[in-house]
Amino acid sequence: MLDARTIDIIKSTIPLLESANTALTEHFYRRMFRDNPELKDVFNLSHQASGRQPAALFAAVLAYAKNIDNPAVLGAAVERIAHKHTGFAIQPAQYDIVGHHLLETIKELAPDAATPEVIDAWAQAYGALAGIFIGREEQIYRANESKTGGWRGTRAFVVQEKRAESEQITSFLLAPADGGPVADYLPGQYLSLHLDAAELAHKEYRQYSLCQAPNGRDYRIAVKREPGGTGSNFLHDKVAEGDVLQLLPPAGDFFMAVDAGTPVVLISGGVGQTPMRAMLDQLLTQGHPAPIHWLHACENGAQHAFGDDIRQRRQAHANLETHVWYREPAAQDRPAEDFDATGLMDLNKVKDSILLPGAHYYFCGPLPFMAMVKDTLSAWGIADEQLHYEVFGPHQQL
Repeated sequence: MLDARTIDIIKSTIPLLESANTALTEHFYRRMFRDNPELKDVFNLSHQASGRQPAALFAAVLAYAKNIDNPAVLGAAVERIAHKHTGFAIQPAQYDIVGHHLLETIKELAPDAATPEVIDAWAQAYGALAGIFIGREEQIYRANESKTGGWRGTRAFVVQEKRAESEQITSFLLAPADGGPVADYLPGQYLSLHLDAAELAHKEYRQYSLCQAPNGRDYRIAVKREPGGTGSNFLHDKVAEGDVLQLLPPAGDFFMAVDAGTPVVLISGGVGQTPMRAMLDQLLTQGHPAPIHWLHACENGAQHAFGDDIRQRRQAHANLETHVWYREPAAQDRPAEDFDATGLMDLNKVKDSILLPGAHYYFCGPLPFMAMVKDTLSAWGIADEQLHYEVFGPHQQL
């Protein structure tokens, strides 16, 4: 528990933080990677280059400072970050490294404001936050380890199948090399891969959504080839059936949890359909009796992953309705068969079908797409607690 004086000092530095903005976190990462280059094997350097990771860290630091007297309001963010950290196998000692570089960054960027009193306050505040994360992450590690088929750290899995699902998306079926069972997970959660190969400049951790319901035997992920993406291009170009990959246990705070009477609407854009597929698979496998709606948008048929599978499921399940948008259909794409509408997804066109009492809405895709979905559903009067979404990469609020 931080004392009142420490809290007051932290709050007094908020204007300084706001004026520094992401220059603070950009400087922090530069000095940390300079002095501790081994952490380049932990952090996603693509997110560093894009600026998303420094922006996400700055938002987290600022939110913590603003809520230093009531950190409980940050519970959802802490849970999300803690799950992400377990996917990178973060250990307590690494928090000491981060804390050191954060304090040194404050000293270097604001030498006049960084009085001993300010640095001591931030050291205490950071220590309290680190303790929260370390405790929660240890709980997650232990829970994953204690499950049937669970484990801690990395475990070897064999690529049983590698299948092109579209021009850009390939799925991988992964089974444990030791022949044992695998831990169940909640539909919507992701799997972490630890990639270590001579072709890679650094070891890489990558998270990919699980795209089938849990079965105790194997996992399936689907990976979109990203331009310049280190992990995705390695998986597409270098990994073959029979190869062995190192996996960490499933994790993630985004998952479906509904009772039998709850209508479910699954909304996705592009590769954002991957967690939705696990949810749909779970609903159909369990014989969910309430209405299910599958809404998906992509460029065209060549980029429409799992299209045949969804059509077959729609024919087999009377309570499943689907609606697909192609932004620019190709000549061979068949209206009313491959897709239902052209252009960008317009939820207002299907409002009468999906605005259902008590329904829960799960959505994932590019950030502008998800912002559109959230704004539209909120404008219809749907409560926030019925809206659930996942942001791939460093988290941002919509």
